[in-house]
Amino acid sequence: MKLKIAVLAGDGIGPEIMEQGVAVLSAVAEKFGHEVTYKEALCGAHAIDEVGDPFPEETYQICKEADAVLFASVGDPKFDNNPSAKVRPEQGLLAMRKKLGLFANIRPVETFDCLVHKSPLKDELVRGADFVCIRELTGGMYFGKKQEPTVNAEGVEDALDTNYYSRPEVERILRVGYQYARQRRKHLTVVDKANVLASSRLWRKVAQEMMGEYPDVVTDFMYVDNAAMRMIQDPKFFDVMVTENTFGDILTDEGSCITGSMGLLPSASTGSSTPVFEPIHGSWPQGKGLNIANPLAQILSVAMLFEYFDLKEEGKLIREAVNASLDQNVRTPEIQVEGGAKYGTKEVGAWIVEYVRNKKM
Repeated sequence: MKLKIAVLAGDGIGPEIMEQGVAVLSAVAEKFGHEVTYKEALCGAHAIDEVGDPFPEETYQICKEADAVLFASVGDPKFDNNPSAKVRPEQGLLAMRKKLGLFANIRPVETFDCLVHKSPLKDELVRGADFVCIRELTGGMYFGKKQEPTVNAEGVEDALDTNYYSRPEVERILRVGYQYARQRRKHLTVVDKANVLASSRLWRKVAQEMMGEYPDVVTDFMYVDNAAMRMIQDPKFFDVMVTENTFGDILTDEGSCITGSMGLLPSASTGSSTPVFEPIHGSWPQGKGLNIANPLAQILSVAMLFEYFDLKEEGKLIREAVNASLDQNVRTPEIQVEGGAKYGTKEVGAWIVEYVRNKKM
């Protein structure tokens, strides 16, 4: 297969983990006889510094013309505490999602037996947890009508974010949820706040109408506050969870901590145009240039990329290599066992590349 990959390394540790992700992608492609070409593009704070736009038109065109986007991270401390900043790195991420029509964010949450001790949850709660969070990505408060802080006619400063959803937006993300549930354990949990929010009542109404189309899937409903509690009390309850943009943002970060490290989990964003594959963690500017960032989430995002194109053996090999690296304690500092050898971002990536190259098929 021929694949054109847009490479958006972004900010902070992004370039370091991206280097390892691309190296693994190239090694797997070579092993299986695929032809892969790469085109790098600016995004985030780096793009603001270079051209004043966190998602420039040139970057959009490169993404649009690619078969897939491999993305790392955006974010820079100089923008974090400046509420008056007109342009922010994260606006580039939102623009990419909107322009590429990426309405479905798929985040698997899967524990690794050798790292269960790193989880903040008890072993008996977290061991065997394996579920998928599906977050609607282009609607809700993140994209609804806004009013920045301003002084109103009564002399009181106020602001506004509108949590807008339409029936077609809700239907299409629910169908993604049902498709994943059918491929897994046939259990879909719709998360909303229908006892308070009108937008959530639309979600629940649409989901209740669609349930009959998927009689093989058990559908249940859960308020978002209860879902957050249940993820900590009983994460093994969930199979596939589907929810709106804001709730999904919060719950997926909560889910990522179950595994013991945010550096372990990949994600995919899909929709009407080029899919994007990225780790769920941020840019971690404090770790920039120190060769300590965990590249495994970026590398597992490459596995999801291959699997998206139905290249299952390629994805399987990457997952096998990642598991082997963990089992043999080839790990970056935040997940290394006490007294274990020191490995950095580059060393972990190189080890996995060698595993791929030397694996007899």
